[in-house]
Formats: sequence, C-alpha cells, structure tokens
Amino acid sequence: MIEFKLPSLGSDMDEGKLLEWHVKPGDHLKKGDVVALVDTSKAAVDVEIWEEGTMHELVVQPGETVPVGTVLARLLAPGEVAGKIDRTIPGETKPGPEKRKAVSPAARKRASELGVDVEKIAGTGPQGSVTVEDVEKATGKKEVDRALEMRKAIAAAMARSKREIPHYYLMESIPMERAGTWLAGENARRPLPERMLMATLLLKATALACQDFPEMNGHYRDGTFSPASSVHLGVAISLRQGGLVAPAVHDVQRKSLSEVMKALSDLVRRARAGSLKSSEMSDPTITVTNLGDGGVQAVFGVIYPPQVALVGFGTPRNGALVATVSGDHRVSDGHRGALFLARISQWLQQPEKL
Repeated sequence: MIEFKLPSLGSDMDEGKLLEWHVKPGDHLKKGDVVALVDTSKAAVDVEIWEEGTMHELVVQPGETVPVGTVLARLLAPGEVAGKIDRTIPGETKPGPEKRKAVSPAARKRASELGVDVEKIAGTGPQGSVTVEDVEKATGKKEVDRALEMRKAIAAAMARSKREIPHYYLMESIPMERAGTWLAGENARRPLPERMLMATLLLKATALACQDFPEMNGHYRDGTFSPASSVHLGVAISLRQGGLVAPAVHDVQRKSLSEVMKALSDLVRRARAGSLKSSEMSDPTITVTNLGDGGVQAVFGVIYPPQVALVGFGTPRNGALVATVSGDHRVSDGHRGALFLARISQWLQQPEKL
C-alpha cells in the first residue's frame, strides 16, 4: 500500500487545506498526475503524485486542513490487490448527469474561504468559467484578507531565513551592450509571439553558471548540503493582489532560450491565475529575482530556505546591469560567490551560446 502524503510546498508551509480531489478510488495513476487541489497560504496548488498505482482510499475530505506529512490518500501498488473499492469521493455525492461547470483553482479556493457554493455562481470567464472576481462579486467580499495572509506567510519564511542562514552579499556590474544588441537582432527576425525578454538570457546565464558552481545550487537540510542534479530556477513573481511567489522553471540549463521564454511566460500566467503545480513550488534549487522594471539599481535578496543562494538583477543603466548574489556561508564563501557572479557575466558576453 502506498501512502500519499501532503507535501511541503515551501519553507513557510506547515499545513494545507484540501479543496478538491481530481481523482476517485479505482483510478489508475502514473507519475506526475495531478490528483488534488490544496490551499496554501500563498496559492491554490495542483498537487501531483510521484508513484504509480491505483487509488484505493481518499482519507482526507475536501474542506479539511491538515499538517504537512498527513496521509491524504492510499494507493495500491502495481500488482497489489484489495477488496471492493468505494468510488465515491469523500464529501461529495455521486455525480448526476449534469456536467459540473468550469471553475479556476483560484476561484474554487476563494469560494472555499468564503463558504459559498461555487456551483451556484454565474461564471463570466472563458466558456462561462467561474473566476475569483465572480466569487467576490457574488459575496461582496474582496481579497484584502488574502493579501494580509500572504504577507504574514512571507514574513515568517523570511524571518526564519535571517535567523538560520548566515548570509553574505556580493554585487557586480555586468556590461550588457552585447547581450542587448544580440537580443534586438534576434527578436527582429522572430514573429511577435516568439520574441524574448532580457530576463530569458539572465535566467539561462544563471543556470549555466550553476553547473560550474554546484555549491550555489541545492538544498541545506539537517546540517547537510545536497547539491542538485539539475537547475530548477525559482522565479520571484509579484501577484496582482499583493505578495509574491517563487515557483520553479525546471531544468533551465537544458532548455533553449525559446523554451525558457515559453516556460517563463506560462509560469507567470498561471502564478497570477492561482494555478501552480506542487512540483513548481517545492522544487526550486536557487531563486532569481529581477527588479529590472522597478527602477532600482540593485537588489540584495533573502535566501528561500532550504535553498542556499539567491541571484538579483537590477535596472540596466548606461549599458550595464548590477547583479547580486546572496549566499549561505555554511555552504560557500565570498570568493566562490564572486567567481559565480563573474561566470554569469561571462555567459552574458556571449549570448549566442546561451
């Protein structure tokens, strides 16, 4: 019997609220299938499963809040046999002939918070889907409390980071004329939907530098550093209702620039729609924050535990860009951090090789 437990979806997550099951007993599942929608302090997250099997029992019912590590469901391993399976999802009646309306994950989460039946709300989204705005309009309540809740979660995570991680900070001014000229020429040859942002080059250069400096890319847990086998870049994304999340773009070092741009655009869109996956929240091995449109020259970020480094990019000025690194002194030192920043700069001087 396989136990499917509530995963930790960030250093600031101690518990989660199950909003919805996407599966029922008897369903055969493969690795990577989305099985549930869980409410964290920051977002409604589609939770994936990473073991193959047949769903046997749904233990936790929608609406329940449980600690991280709680068994949510049990599965039969391939070849395992059990008794008769009840295919009714806990907390729900067996579906009738009427098709359920489409509801965005963020809207379903908001409806759960406000205690309203989302099935009774008229949707104004694509194909009549219910949006967060539809839920709030129906109840007359706004999302101010959600912003405050997220700010508290961010405060708890950052306070823990500054308590536990001995930070060091470095900065480097990177010439960007060559990268800017190359990007302008490359975009001129592309149709509008396929054009790239400078952020694409910054992410790819950071990922490639991580391959040469593995002590900047990984997790520190229980007194031990584990370097990551791939570079899953957490990208800090500001949300319209306030606060931010930093989900991962996976395997950035292996992606082409076009693939990085496509993945980044999709991630930003889904983050702001409240439709992230659990792997995107739990997998980041290093985070990048880019305040290039914020008018600041440099940003010195706080590391997201259990990660051990954060790279920041400011606003380009006079053909140069200030890059910074916040490093964990338990794992690396200023000398290696400086070489890491220099390697990012070297990659940005040869954008055609990214």
